[in-house]
Amino acid sequence: MIVSTKDFGWEIIHQQAHGLLALQLALQWATEKRPINWAETLVALTEHDDGQDAWEGRNHLTQAGAPLDFNIQMYSIAQARRMVEIALEKSRWNALMVSMHASFLYEPLRNERPEMDEFLEQQRKNQRDWLRKMKATAAQAQYAYAFLQWCDAFSLLLCQDLLPPEGRRLEISKGPDGKSYFVSKQEDNCLCVEPWPFKEDSFVVGVEAFQLKQLAFEDDKVLYEAIQQADILRHEWTLKKGK
Repeated sequence: MIVSTKDFGWEIIHQQAHGLLALQLALQWATEKRPINWAETLVALTEHDDGQDAWEGRNHLTQAGAPLDFNIQMYSIAQARRMVEIALEKSRWNALMVSMHASFLYEPLRNERPEMDEFLEQQRKNQRDWLRKMKATAAQAQYAYAFLQWCDAFSLLLCQDLLPPEGRRLEISKGPDGKSYFVSKQEDNCLCVEPWPFKEDSFVVGVEAFQLKQLAFEDDKVLYEAIQQADILRHEWTLKKGK
């Protein structure tokens, strides 16, 4: 979950919804700059956070009983394995993208635990094997994953409300072309991305957020029920090409 503190309590955006927002951004990408295996890359982008822990016990709560933000959640090798397994049931390219994402997330944790090292080595082997069997190049895979990562990073910036005020620019990430992309909020509240990578000169994206007034919860079941009954606010952003 992406959890934000508000004056009324908590605002929660599910990571799957964050993936859907990333997909909305991806669908606007300039046609001539799209990676190969376009449909499968989009599926990987949408579902790269699947396999989350079940809503039971206290999987989604801090020790104090607050909703657990993804930034403070302990890594789960089991969840990472499920994520790759789910992807592989669709296609090897889908699994390749998700596996590369797992490597990106967990390589900094190498040498901390034997099971993590085993998982990371298995992903390296998987990636080599899938590329060879699909007759795809490492450059093609890296371009597609960089595209996925860029859309993911931009979606996360929006979901976390990290855009600076007064028109200041914030780097989104390096795109698949190796260029740095920046976003800024204009006086009319539209967002401008430089350089502009999209096919349309203006479009709207959005995500749903759940508003919780209760501050602490006994267990996941209580939190889950509160989310189902919560008010839902749809955040929307208009992206417009600069002059």
